[in-house]
Amino acid sequence: MSRAERLAGDLAERELDALVVTDLVNVRYLTGYTGTNGLAIVQPTGRRFLTDFRYASQVERQVPDEWTRTVVAQDLLAAVPEQLAQGTQRVGFDDAHLSVRSHAKLAESLPGVELVAAGGMVEALRAIKDDLEVARIRGAAQLADEALEEVLEHGLAGRTEREVAFALEMAMRRRGADGGSFDPIVAAAEHGALPHASPRDLQIPRDVLVTIDWGARHEGYCSDCTRTFATGDRLGDEARDLYELVQRAQQAALDAVRPGPTGKEVDAVARDIIDAAGHEEHFGHGLGHGVGLALHEGPVLSRRAADTALQAGNVVTVEPGVYLPGRLGVRIEDLVVVTRDGHDVLSSLPKSLQVIG
Repeated sequence: MSRAERLAGDLAERELDALVVTDLVNVRYLTGYTGTNGLAIVQPTGRRFLTDFRYASQVERQVPDEWTRTVVAQDLLAAVPEQLAQGTQRVGFDDAHLSVRSHAKLAESLPGVELVAAGGMVEALRAIKDDLEVARIRGAAQLADEALEEVLEHGLAGRTEREVAFALEMAMRRRGADGGSFDPIVAAAEHGALPHASPRDLQIPRDVLVTIDWGARHEGYCSDCTRTFATGDRLGDEARDLYELVQRAQQAALDAVRPGPTGKEVDAVARDIIDAAGHEEHFGHGLGHGVGLALHEGPVLSRRAADTALQAGNVVTVEPGVYLPGRLGVRIEDLVVVTRDGHDVLSSLPKSLQVIG
């Protein structure tokens, strides 16, 4: 059963006659289309795809035959009414992505039709990866790991954070990545206390910790990983103790990843360890998030996560961190796929504290 067919089966549960999909990530998931102007309509009686003349040839190559493909001259939303089956009364739309102005335009073109907020329907399907998706994410993770290994061969101390980040981006692209799944984070010493630090034009000193957070986008899918390295053997006890704490919390949470627990419960495994060490206020973000066509998607592993159990096919990060303002920070992150009987770690680099001079 195709993704669009599965989505069509969900319409009855929401009492919808059709769903208009406007977010391009969701459109790509359903149709394979990678252009920048497209719209999908899913109905129990059929699937329709709209674009403009610029993408006519691309649509023929990318969008499968189960979709009725139409090239329109006007605004795509303006063409929606003529694509709907007769008797359509309730049409779902993605309230997380459709602007107020676009919603008003769609409502005006569909007099007598009820527009129903239906955001999250496609995202719920995306949260469970199929074998091909897992293979693509695994490939992106392997590519990213190999790129970092190349960069580390040239050391860290004496290079600027920005230089290392740029070298990492280029190494990923040379291996076939479409680009980074986000701008790499390279943060040394006290700069590592910023979870989303931007690389600086400052040289990385010796005998400090350096946090590197990076990922590749390959065949449309993202990877995400973090490692913290030492640039010498003369680290203070505080840095070594902090690294050991985060590593212990990360491994415990990783061991808890399997079908059944909720994201809140897995988050608590790492958080309890960090809290017990007196660092409750220094771990302010969630434990992890889903990864796929988007860098951040469902499910979420955090204190505020929904009470939804992890399922086989979820791909999530496990990334606890402790950040001491003005002093240092440590984060360790793996990318993990939930399997039927546990989990499979997609990140391959070691997690013992590595000294990179």
